[in-house]
Amino acid sequence: MATPRQLKALLLPHQQDTDHVRRALRNLMEESPALVGRTHRAQQSYWHCTPAGLAEAAASGELAPTTGRTTGKRIAASKTGLREHGLALADTVIAFHQAQLADHADWRVEAPYPTPAGNLLPDGVVLLADGSSAFVEIDRTMSYARLIAKLERYDAYRGAPAAGRGNAARPPRSHWQETYAGPSLDRPFPPVLFVFAPARRRAAPDTREAVFHERAHRVGSVGYRLTVATTTLPRLAENRAGRAVWRVVGNHRGEERRTLAALPKAR
Repeated sequence: MATPRQLKALLLPHQQDTDHVRRALRNLMEESPALVGRTHRAQQSYWHCTPAGLAEAAASGELAPTTGRTTGKRIAASKTGLREHGLALADTVIAFHQAQLADHADWRVEAPYPTPAGNLLPDGVVLLADGSSAFVEIDRTMSYARLIAKLERYDAYRGAPAAGRGNAARPPRSHWQETYAGPSLDRPFPPVLFVFAPARRRAAPDTREAVFHERAHRVGSVGYRLTVATTTLPRLAENRAGRAVWRVVGNHRGEERRTLAALPKAR
């Protein structure tokens, strides 16, 4: 799901307005069957792929194959909270794209990962331009207790036992090692990135980020098995994702912020 403004930022950044994007969207909606759908809320239009549109995108080879794709229609027509969460994720994708850290097609949204404590469902997983990956969590209204619980689920995924029996050439691997560690297990566990976005009747993103740091550093795995870093959506949008906008949880240097490339590696 995205707005015309977001699509222009991704696809036609040098256009002065969204007229060209809107014409293209209307043309796609007039296809038979329609490739996109539209919902209006509060004088804003929200666009999403239809099942036919997703099939067309998959056939083009632009998107990595996956199962269980959702069309975005549920989010576009949903209550404000879920819709604003989806838009904040789209703005995060734009920030990474503009910083040339990751192409907008190199994201997976809400892909489930097995853990001993149940499935982990990241808001997004991004394949970065350097070949590494990162988990991305968007927070607008979630309680601190739920944020910490999700962080602990990442630790459960990181510490899950190896599956299978392996062989003489290769020992058994856990799910994250099979997915992210590379053929020689030389890549560390991906960093977990929290982006705090504005929300009505909630503390400012900077305040929520600070409180999260106070609570998250008590999770024993942070800084050892997990690299966790945070930023706010306004800071990300203003400075882009590749600059020094990330604050490392458990970092004893106070408010110091780093680039994504300078984040410490999980052990």
